[in-house]
Amino acid sequence: MKLFYTDVFVLPLPAGHRFPMEKYSRLRQALLASGHFDPADFHLPHAASDEELGRAHDPEYIRQICCGELPEKAQKAIGFPWSEGMVERSRRSAGATLGACRAALAEGVAANLAGGTHHAFRDHGEGFCVFNDAAVAARAMQAEGRAKRILIVDCDVHQGNGTASILRGDDSIFTFSIHGARSFPFEKEQSDLDIELPDGCNDEAYLMRLEEGLNTAFDISRPDLVIYLAGADPYQNDRLGRLGLSIDGLLERDCSVFKRCLSQQTPVAIAMAGGYARNIDDTVTIHANTILAAKALFDHQD
Repeated sequence: MKLFYTDVFVLPLPAGHRFPMEKYSRLRQALLASGHFDPADFHLPHAASDEELGRAHDPEYIRQICCGELPEKAQKAIGFPWSEGMVERSRRSAGATLGACRAALAEGVAANLAGGTHHAFRDHGEGFCVFNDAAVAARAMQAEGRAKRILIVDCDVHQGNGTASILRGDDSIFTFSIHGARSFPFEKEQSDLDIELPDGCNDEAYLMRLEEGLNTAFDISRPDLVIYLAGADPYQNDRLGRLGLSIDGLLERDCSVFKRCLSQQTPVAIAMAGGYARNIDDTVTIHANTILAAKALFDHQD
């Protein structure tokens, strides 16, 4: 199973910044320590090109980001200060999901150990998201002739508003988001399928609604590829989420998605998306469980 990592590309953040950048390096370390992966399984991604980004983003927005000319208000909406490191990390994160999609289509499953930047719109970013890696990768797989129909399953606690906006009206890419009704963004976009959940939603209720959503999404989309945003933030002790899932419940969520992909013989590319637990070890555990479950289930199939 190929894993694409970006934690070596430094994103300088001011002291006290709330985004837990260290979770990415700790996730890679945890997977290496698990004994289930060799160093050769980990790959540095290429930086997404302007052409690849431009299938999902406005050329002027790409230029402003890359040249450091984004207006101050727009930069504040993203939440990161501009730097050359921010540009490089953002390009590489999109490139990692591109790499994961190509590998998944060849081998069944692969993952970006970051990504899931679903709040990035065509012409602006927000919520720690600069470029929308799922939309960029989906459009690239189509342009390269690797997949015609794609399903994006977004299980982050926050709605994938940027993804929904970019891909609205595109019948070849189905967007499914299951998220907290009262979580950011407070003004939602319209995905092809949205399932909104109440505060405190527990494992049993979540998994039931997820199963319903997967039934609908697969029936309508008939995908050649699934891009799965496996957010750790539906966790009951997440600082930025409002749901009540346990670590075991989140693992069962992942297994539900992977088993559905296996039953439909559909390759799946995974991105980590959000995770802001009060104890960062919990976030790392949830993300690691996702990758380990994918490897176990797809290896067993072989």
